[in-house]
Amino acid sequence: MNKAPRAFQVVDLAFGDCGKGTIVDFLTRRFDVRAVVRFNGGPQAGHNVVTPDGRHHTFAHFGSGSFVPGVRTLLSRFMLIEPYALFNEAAHLDSIGIRDPMRLLEIDSRCRVITPPQIAANRLRELARGANAHGTCGMGVGETVADSIADPKLVLRAGDLRHRDQLAPRLRAIAEKKAGELKQVVEACREIPRAVPSIETLQDLRWIDAAIETSAALSREASIVDALTIPADSNVIFEGAQGVLLDETAGFHPHTTWSTTTFANSDRLRDELQSPLNRLRIGVLRCYFTRHGPGPFVTEDDSIRARLPELHNDASGWQGMFRVGHFDCVAARYAMEACGGVDALAVTHLDRWAAISNQVCDAYERDGAGITELRPDTPLDEYRPIYKRVGDREEEFLKYLEEQLNAPVAIRSFGPTYLEKSLPKEI
Repeated sequence: MNKAPRAFQVVDLAFGDCGKGTIVDFLTRRFDVRAVVRFNGGPQAGHNVVTPDGRHHTFAHFGSGSFVPGVRTLLSRFMLIEPYALFNEAAHLDSIGIRDPMRLLEIDSRCRVITPPQIAANRLRELARGANAHGTCGMGVGETVADSIADPKLVLRAGDLRHRDQLAPRLRAIAEKKAGELKQVVEACREIPRAVPSIETLQDLRWIDAAIETSAALSREASIVDALTIPADSNVIFEGAQGVLLDETAGFHPHTTWSTTTFANSDRLRDELQSPLNRLRIGVLRCYFTRHGPGPFVTEDDSIRARLPELHNDASGWQGMFRVGHFDCVAARYAMEACGGVDALAVTHLDRWAAISNQVCDAYERDGAGITELRPDTPLDEYRPIYKRVGDREEEFLKYLEEQLNAPVAIRSFGPTYLEKSLPKEI
């Protein structure tokens, strides 16, 4: 703790769900962090944190260090916010002992705001894809990002929520645009029960008054600022969302997110704010791979699913099945390269290593030819894994991982709470 204050930058080196939230909670406590900056994604994030006394929260808007009293959440301009979901999250945090969390929230006025018609459009497009679903979270993130590119003046920003009298015509314009775009999609989905609420949102605009009230309340209760204030005299965490293998550029389309999931956004924020904090890049991995929803998954092995129960992920949402497979060193190396390397690794779920047949994938094979390096256009669904056994003990796996990824495993996690983590190597 004698080191100068630092910026811990945390990303997921797989398809998401590696445990970023629990690592952020651990770092917040271990290094006396005073603020967590969210630098990508939006309400589709699901960062689970469990406390030793049994409290649990899935962090989406708020930073995953929020269980520590006084820790602030800063939502950068790269974040998307959804007012209804944000208030619901704040209410749950308040109910489990984080009193009045909105007072600890600072929102950049440039954050894009997701509206009900954009959520509806997102869900209808996914339903219309049928068997070719992309794996959306159904929160309207991609729809809103696409709108902000095609028609920047149409999309709401957090700063717009201060102007109540302008919200009704803006919301109506968004709804009309989405309804016009999706005429054929709506017709194709009319007989799908799950589509009915979304179709009603586009066609019956009585929700606008409630949306205005929610948006106005957010502008009153949260601090919406034109420039974030990132502490320069204390440790800060930049918390990423989703995973590098889902990155909008480096990921494998079309099963990607409309978000930059590498360190790029956090680097830009530090540079723009001329932050004096030294950065420390942390890449998070499970000791096995997972994928929530459709998309290529080379090492998927359904036979090990029963041995790897998932308490906070299921198939009930828009993404669908939560899938599991063996550790994929080929994909992990690619993710490392895509984000420019890391200073340290955090490896989670190590208490499950013995249940995974103690093997990793260190190459792919197709038609007798093997590869060990990936590109964004690699047809992953055409390859099979080549496995290698690396030992029964997690120590053997971690040694192998450090050699293959050329980075130290600085954080080891053997369970969901911060008490089940260790820091064997100084960072």
